[in-house]
Amino acid sequence: MVKQGTFREDLYYRLKVFPINVPTVRQRAEDIPRLVRHFTALYAQRMNKRIDVIPPDTMDALVRYPWPGNVRELQNFIERAVILSPQSVLRAPTSELEPFQPHEGSHVATMNGLAGVERDHIVRVLDASNWVISSAATRLGMKRTSLAYRMKKLRILRPAAVPQKRCVGDAAAEN
Repeated sequence: MVKQGTFREDLYYRLKVFPINVPTVRQRAEDIPRLVRHFTALYAQRMNKRIDVIPPDTMDALVRYPWPGNVRELQNFIERAVILSPQSVLRAPTSELEPFQPHEGSHVATMNGLAGVERDHIVRVLDASNWVISSAATRLGMKRTSLAYRMKKLRILRPAAVPQKRCVGDAAAEN
């Protein structure tokens, strides 16, 4: 990130004095049941609920899920599960744990948050414009150069199936 200019170099060297490497949740799946019990107890207490039972199939689903958002995602999921649990059994919406699969043949890489929404919107407009940048930029209400910048930043690449329009001078340059 320092090389890309997205992280302050001076701060990096201050923090590098004593590096601490913490493995992701998916690298330590054996810790997930303990974390689930901890977050369940924490949020049940905060919401004045009593949750005594975590069904084995729910725990299995939680352990199998790769948790791309790491501990924060697990924590938020358990908080939502406690909110949704009307009785003493944790009712986690495990159907939400199915990984997102983009539609078949999709050239869209999955991104999270606002950048992902922006990326998906731009790709849909590009598809509707047959990947003609100036046409897509007009539809988006932005300059062609601004759209090109956003595409580069969001790593949007033209799919191979869409032929590029050629300029009049391109044929002469090849000869």
